Amino acid sequence: MSLYAHITGWGMTVPTRVVTNEELAQKVGTTDEWIRERTGIRQRHIAGADDTTASLATEAAIKALRVANLNPVDLDLIIVSTSSPE
Repeated sequence: MSLYAHITGWGMTVPTRVVTNEELAQKVGTTDEWIRERTGIRQRHIAGADDTTASLATEAAIKALRVANLNPVDLDLIIVSTSSPE
């Protein structure tokens, strides 16, 4: 038994739909360059109707388990970090 926490795997996921600055610029009457200069953003991932924080976190957790070569029953804790809670 270990007395310390160990990060043994990690996983991440983002929604599949990507909106580029080009697409956004057409809708709001600006340019890719104007958006990039002010925000540093080139594209963004947009959640679909079936995407939730929980569904995306589940995908990320499955990827982390594969990286770590672990079964879920072998874990004591899963840490989730998000900028868009449900």
